[in-house]
Amino acid sequence: MNFSEFFSGLHRFRASANSYLVQFEPLALMFLPILTLLVARSFQSIFRVFYEKGFKASILGFFFTFVKLVPGVKNYMDREKQKVVTNLQASGKSKREGWRTELPKAGLGGMVIEKMKDEKQNDAAWQGKCSGTVYIGGNEYEGHFSLINEACSMFAHTNPLHLDVFPSVVRFEAEVVAMTAALLGSKEKASGGQICGNMTSGGTESIVLAVKASRDYMKAKKGITRPEMIIPASAHSAYDKAAHYFNIKLWRVPVNKDFRADVKAIKRHINRNTILVVGSAPGFPHGIIDPIEELGELATTLRICFHVDLCLGGFVLPFARKLGYPVPPFDFSVQGVTSISVDVHKYGLAPKGTSVVLYRDHDIRKHQFVAVTEWTGGLYVSPTIAGSRPGGLIAGAWAAMMSLGVEGYLDNTRVIMEASKRIEKGVREISDLFVVGRPDMTIVAFGSDVIDIFEVNDIMSSKGWHLNALQRPNSIHICVTLQHVPVIEDFLKDLKDSVQTVKANPGPISGGLAPIYGAAGKIPDRVMVEDLLVDFMDSSY
Repeated sequence: MNFSEFFSGLHRFRASANSYLVQFEPLALMFLPILTLLVARSFQSIFRVFYEKGFKASILGFFFTFVKLVPGVKNYMDREKQKVVTNLQASGKSKREGWRTELPKAGLGGMVIEKMKDEKQNDAAWQGKCSGTVYIGGNEYEGHFSLINEACSMFAHTNPLHLDVFPSVVRFEAEVVAMTAALLGSKEKASGGQICGNMTSGGTESIVLAVKASRDYMKAKKGITRPEMIIPASAHSAYDKAAHYFNIKLWRVPVNKDFRADVKAIKRHINRNTILVVGSAPGFPHGIIDPIEELGELATTLRICFHVDLCLGGFVLPFARKLGYPVPPFDFSVQGVTSISVDVHKYGLAPKGTSVVLYRDHDIRKHQFVAVTEWTGGLYVSPTIAGSRPGGLIAGAWAAMMSLGVEGYLDNTRVIMEASKRIEKGVREISDLFVVGRPDMTIVAFGSDVIDIFEVNDIMSSKGWHLNALQRPNSIHICVTLQHVPVIEDFLKDLKDSVQTVKANPGPISGGLAPIYGAAGKIPDRVMVEDLLVDFMDSSY
């Protein structure tokens, strides 16, 4: 075909099109493409909702949205929601009466310490009574407590942001990171010999930074601009925060019958936008280790990032393995693991606010950093979310690790692992309870098919215990620390008595949270549950 034939055919097409379109109004011809575009965009938005939330959740979401449009329904729901928030506050967890709202006219001087001591008397009796929370044994005025308090105080004025002013704290951080990495496979040949990282303010920041680094690394390597990550349903809520902050689509995949990550289910969710898969060692809810090796193989094969959450297990599993406990591979010795988070302020027995995020190599870690070149304040680069960081906490972490050493951690691990097994055995001997899965570490989660486990939790709370309420399945757990070692029999006795009390007198106790926890688990509109939590948090501070 030559050019004359092409243009002749084009002319005939134009004439035919004009002859057909002449029957329509000019305005209709102008608005029809716009209307078509709007309809297409609407269908695209609806399709995206179904894609991201799933069919059932999307249908329920649309239904409740329309229901709230009915006159009076939204106001009624808001009133009921406020009642729940008020009940939560009445439980004693949120009281603002008498809180100061402005500076005193005259400063209190040294008397402020006495004022703080008075306020401290209002805190709960936490010694041996709290799930997790306080991991150091003994009381806060002696032993390890006293040591880290002195270390923190000695370096309270320091800030590692100023490398040239406080080289001592810079060294402390580097050594905490290196010592932690050595526990988690950095000396193994399989690690590649480039393990690196930074200290952070806690497990959430460590996870958030690992997700951010993974997102930017995968964008650089694969050009992914609409990132997605896949996590087991048991993975920590910090991943939800990271997904929210960094605009990442989050897939939360159900665990298998053993409450471990379902590798096959995770694989089915992987697509060309996947940047990251996640495993926990162990998971916070049930103390169960995910199949890290299988997830590592999956990540390696598909060339995606793989983060292991060792916030709980990082200072237990390496020593439990040395003590002969059956610990599956979980660290950088596993091919495919690209980052790890581990809290020093849990079983590392460091002061609160100390965690470590580790990367397999510097190429990945560089994507954690933020560098600014055009600020009038000068050239700026920061490794973590915070710019200024408390050098006192870094010093406290270094002091904790150096004071305990390998032998100290081995002794602590032996004690808390034995305590955990004793509690697990005691719970299994209570016929009306069941243990969730088979715990690998220092968490024992339990529920009941006979009684309301949240009512049991309320009775335990009335006896001074502070346990964690879980869902799917409804259960509660205790995270065993050195604080619990002297009170194991007290715990088991109170638990048995609480079960018998609920069995004999079922129903919520006055001021208890069982009805709220139970209702929250059954409400199909999860947006409403989310609103309840946000309203409670907003009114608590």
